[in-house]
Amino acid sequence: MKKLLVLASIIYSSVAFAQTNPDTVKKLNEVTIKPYFSVQPILRATGSIGLINNSTIAQQPANSLVASANTVSGVRMEERSPGSYRLSVRGSLLRSPFGVRNVKIYFADYPLTDAGGNSYLNAIDISAIAQLQILKGPQGSIYGANTAGVILIDPAGTSSDSSTIKVNLEGGSFGAFRENISLNKEVGNYAVNITQAYQTNDGYRNHSAMQRKYIQALQKWNYNPNASLKSLIFYSDLNYQTPGGLTAAQFADNPKLSRPAAGPNKSAIEQQAGIHSKTLFGGVTHDWNINQNLKHLASVFSSYTDFKNPFISNFELRRELTIGLRSYLEYHKSTDIADWNLNLGLESMKTGTDFDNFDNNLGVSGAIQAAHDLNAFSNFGFANISASIEDKLMIELSSSLNFSGYDYKSIAPITTDKQRNNFKAQLMPRLALSYLLDPRFSIRASASKGYSTPTIQEIRPSNNIINVDLQPELGWDYEAGLRYEAFNSQLTVDVNGFFYNLKNAIVRRINDNATEFFVNSGGTKQFGLESSVSLWILSQNNSAFIRGLKINNAFTLSRFRFDDYIDRTDDFSGNSLTGVPEATMVSGAELSLPSSIYIFVQHNYTSSIPLNDANTVYARKYHLLQAKAGIKSFKIGNVPVEVYVGADNLLNEKYSLGNDINAFGNRFFNPAATRNFYCGLTVKI
Repeated sequence: MKKLLVLASIIYSSVAFAQTNPDTVKKLNEVTIKPYFSVQPILRATGSIGLINNSTIAQQPANSLVASANTVSGVRMEERSPGSYRLSVRGSLLRSPFGVRNVKIYFADYPLTDAGGNSYLNAIDISAIAQLQILKGPQGSIYGANTAGVILIDPAGTSSDSSTIKVNLEGGSFGAFRENISLNKEVGNYAVNITQAYQTNDGYRNHSAMQRKYIQALQKWNYNPNASLKSLIFYSDLNYQTPGGLTAAQFADNPKLSRPAAGPNKSAIEQQAGIHSKTLFGGVTHDWNINQNLKHLASVFSSYTDFKNPFISNFELRRELTIGLRSYLEYHKSTDIADWNLNLGLESMKTGTDFDNFDNNLGVSGAIQAAHDLNAFSNFGFANISASIEDKLMIELSSSLNFSGYDYKSIAPITTDKQRNNFKAQLMPRLALSYLLDPRFSIRASASKGYSTPTIQEIRPSNNIINVDLQPELGWDYEAGLRYEAFNSQLTVDVNGFFYNLKNAIVRRINDNATEFFVNSGGTKQFGLESSVSLWILSQNNSAFIRGLKINNAFTLSRFRFDDYIDRTDDFSGNSLTGVPEATMVSGAELSLPSSIYIFVQHNYTSSIPLNDANTVYARKYHLLQAKAGIKSFKIGNVPVEVYVGADNLLNEKYSLGNDINAFGNRFFNPAATRNFYCGLTVKI
């Protein structure tokens, strides 16, 4: 805390001392966020929030969300093979061998994370996303069970144009191709956005091809001056091959290799290992401003996923159905000294999952191994009160009361009656405040409780045994930070420090037959420092040759250690948290030239990463360099066209993006693509 205050004083005094001519600086639009209920300037945020907007996404390759997500300090996104995302916020991948766990995700007004704790983020095409807000640290007081953070995704929506069609085509190395079409239509008080996308990639490694078909519709009807109906529906058909992890020797000898046969286990190619997932998701929201002080919002949502996963040791089929409701009342009152907001609400959902595991006979399901029916439920009520006092002090106090659990029964190899397991009710409070020292400089602090129930895939993992002893993990998070904006927001600085003490941590274990299971073991003590800086070195100027030069930097320092952590007879207390690099730094520069020519360069430094709990195996540090250049004002006839070219891994680093932690047989490494290129065009009509 003392170091943060010293740093705040240095930044404030040094920048205040600098001089600039206000006539030569173009004022930028104020950055606003909506982390909870109301829109507010990011300068007044009470917590650490990462923002990924349209411009950030546009700077990156359009075939993956990975590069965009990694521009946010404290966030690490990996892709073990095309389509296979793994997302971590502040080290949460300790319990995520794949996918997204321990982070709650909302798509528009609806939880993308189901009651079983699973989030199919890779089902969504990047063209369907307008913006992401990443709320770092526990956010259970408003959003229910999570210990790492919450991600709020704004879907691609209606533009200010009454009618717009946008088409994007992109192709690249290793057979990469994607296309998407977006249609905006606005008629009176009705607006609709339809987004369609198709993506395919042969992959760098053997047996790593992917294909996704995607369509989404977002509608809004302002049927009354004070009320509206909104709906979101998408369908995703995702298929990708899983090449599997390699040992260090295999990685060094041939990084393109997929997992070979070993002993009694066949290879990934022989078993046709892969993921085949079809998801239909939909929701409807009613937003009603009852009067100038009172508002009510209600959302209902549902999703269905048909999931098929031929793996080395088995062939899994899952059918998942989720249904839920989220609703709240908001009361607003302004007085002479403060603006008050009170929110009362609830969220309730249930996810039913049918598990069927068969022998995998060269990619064809064989004799049944096990079958279970599980129903997870998540219910919580929440309350929030916030006060903006004299437009300087912002105070937020919120809490939720959480009820969750699951019922289950066995179908095969034996049949049992349905049984129920309820977790203990949990109260999850959060107290946070921010204060404007002057209109450009704010400080903030918060304390919040994190709580995360085990996911259905942790309760019933790949060993096909239901673990009724697995309990939620929980802990307290303490944070302090500052934000500074200068020169009409040409410079922004955000620094955040935190300490998180997690207890009863859920960790992954591997059996001798390579199947996994999860246990509660000890905890973690996590000290972290996150910073982000954005600076226009040359301000936007439409009359100069260099129209603008902007640099960005995101730095993450993670001193995460195991605490009282014992695995059988091994004591790993004090070891570094598995899978988490101690330091990352992502820096970017964007240069704007006449004729709407732009050049963007980004560098990513990632320190070495411990790959097992004993810290005896590490992935080496690496540097990634990528670039993109394009022309936005190119025309074919009277039709504006943007054309661009780009390159990734320009330094041709040999690295693994998505390591398998605590891997059986020391198969830790999933080699990433070598130097590769892409080009594309965007047409807007």
